[in-house]
Amino acid sequence: MSKSALYREYRPSKFAEVIGQDHIVKVLEGSIKSDKVSHAYLFAGSRGTGKTSVARIFARALGTTDNDIYEIDAASNRGIDDIRAVRDGVAVLPLESRYKVYIIDEAHMLTKEAWNALLKTLEEPPAHAIFILATTEIDKVPETIVSRCQSFSFKRPSREILREVATNVAKKEGFALEAGVADLIAMIGDGSFRDMLGTLQKVIGAGLPEKGAKGKSASVITLAEAESVTGAPRNSLVNDFVSAFASKNSEKALAAISAADAAGMDIKMFIALALEKMRFALLYKNSKDSTKGMTEHMSPEDAALLGGLTVTSAMLAALLRAYDETGKAYIQTLPLELAVLALSAPQI
Repeated sequence: MSKSALYREYRPSKFAEVIGQDHIVKVLEGSIKSDKVSHAYLFAGSRGTGKTSVARIFARALGTTDNDIYEIDAASNRGIDDIRAVRDGVAVLPLESRYKVYIIDEAHMLTKEAWNALLKTLEEPPAHAIFILATTEIDKVPETIVSRCQSFSFKRPSREILREVATNVAKKEGFALEAGVADLIAMIGDGSFRDMLGTLQKVIGAGLPEKGAKGKSASVITLAEAESVTGAPRNSLVNDFVSAFASKNSEKALAAISAADAAGMDIKMFIALALEKMRFALLYKNSKDSTKGMTEHMSPEDAALLGGLTVTSAMLAALLRAYDETGKAYIQTLPLELAVLALSAPQI
């Protein structure tokens, strides 16, 4: 397995490698070809969507060398003195390139005074300066700054995209993922390439040193191994709960919840997995065509079990409420326990 972090090793280094941001790549490439490059860009989007990577790719596509690319972490360099230093540096011509590119990550962390200092530079920038501001919280960026930037909104990668990337990266690292493993990793990644690759690295690295090697036949990582490494609820336990909940067997459903809690499992993730399975069962009964793609990412045993369940929209609604309330509950399992009792014994 790679010694470096997977998210670093598999970070895109050119526009052709950027996944899921075609609407941004097309515009940036077009601006380079037409030589109509803006002096300021604002990249907004949730964590791990590729904002900083695309900023670096854009800078290098402009022919800017590393000596003329300046990256600033606004989380730790957020004051007016830091931006004044940037402003002074901007006035100096590039060392080797046509442009000097300043990438300011976590830009929303800048202080009010720092924003005011930066604004003056953005209003009258020298021809050789390009600013790329990256932020996960665009609502905290002053409107006066936003209006002076060409803004791009980065999309969160879908589960399908994260699954595909996880599978491909694992293969390159000498591993094959058993059915359900890539989907579990994608779910934990929660719309972030970086988080997904971090989880994948944990799965293929922690406790499995004897497996996997580039250039050798792929070693298979089982779902049980992935669950153990990530701390995710066991698939068999989630299935026990789903079966009991769908049949309104409160005793067995509560026993499954108790077992999950005793094992130290994340109850919110437990509910999320149960929701996914019960959604499949509901769709399967009402529209088999809509579940064709889902069966590719689950074991035949899971597909057979879920296809035989009778699930109602009321059950899914009850689980959704439990999911929303779990993070706020004094007792983490209580919202799910109440959902079980409410459906199996409406009088409670």
